[in-house]
Amino acid sequence: MSAHLKLAVIVCALLAAAPAWAGPSRWQRNHSRRTEVNQRLGNQDRRIRQGVAKGTLTPGQAQALHQEDRQVRQEERDMAAQNGGHITRQEQRTLNQQENRLSRNIHAEKHPQ
Repeated sequence: MSAHLKLAVIVCALLAAAPAWAGPSRWQRNHSRRTEVNQRLGNQDRRIRQGVAKGTLTPGQAQALHQEDRQVRQEERDMAAQNGGHITRQEQRTLNQQENRLSRNIHAEKHPQ
């Protein structure tokens, strides 16, 4: 076998193995715990937009609620980045608590007493 052919075979073998070296994707968006968290955040975003459309939330209230939503989303991304693209059960609990607080804030803003 010629030196060029040997080199080509080695290069092909290395390229074929490269995905295994990379490890799991940093952003596994389909991980079940991330999916649940992001679905809840999407629902809350929709509730905020509906509140503005129906006139039960002012644009200023919506902006503040969207900021809370963005903070939770960023925290979820940061947690996932530290854990190979997924979040742990404890991180999911923490995010759910934050989402529960956001949900209560949305309700309180939409239905003042």
